[in-house]
Amino acid sequence: MRKRSSFQGGTDLKLCVRIVVLLSALLAFGATSSILDMTPPIRGLVRADLRDTFGEFHNGHRHEAIDILEPRGTPVHAVVSGTIRKLFLSKPGGNTIYQFDETGVYCYYYAHLDRYVEGLREGVRVERGDVIGFVGSTGNADARTPHLHFAIFELEQQRQWWKGKAVNPYPGLVDAVNRVK
Repeated sequence: MRKRSSFQGGTDLKLCVRIVVLLSALLAFGATSSILDMTPPIRGLVRADLRDTFGEFHNGHRHEAIDILEPRGTPVHAVVSGTIRKLFLSKPGGNTIYQFDETGVYCYYYAHLDRYVEGLREGVRVERGDVIGFVGSTGNADARTPHLHFAIFELEQQRQWWKGKAVNPYPGLVDAVNRVK
């Protein structure tokens, strides 16, 4: 009898470990799903419009973003569904938007905007594809070269909009553009 209950406990433990591993894998997949489900931030983009500038140095620091050149006033769309976490006017980024995805794992950063869409405010939920702002050249951008500075950050456990690990947006944007074709 003792042997059987010991064996049963071992089976239960193995089952628990398998469940934990499976849940971890599912959570990890869910954490990346917002990047995999991105839509382009600008309608009509083609792959030739995208250039991987993530590793370049701009103004003395790593760029860690992609710049998408478009005419001033071009609508900028939310790339995923989520919440506007912060609207911020900064010296380097100008008019910026920090958007968290639905899981709070990733932050999508839109900078150098000419302006926000009317009624946009912190805490507002947006759906993928909603217009959230307009291309500009605010902040340290050259006024003659309006563009969208787009970045993705994997948030730290504290979920602070200004902290996170930079993720190269180029591969996800290429995938998003290819899916729209």
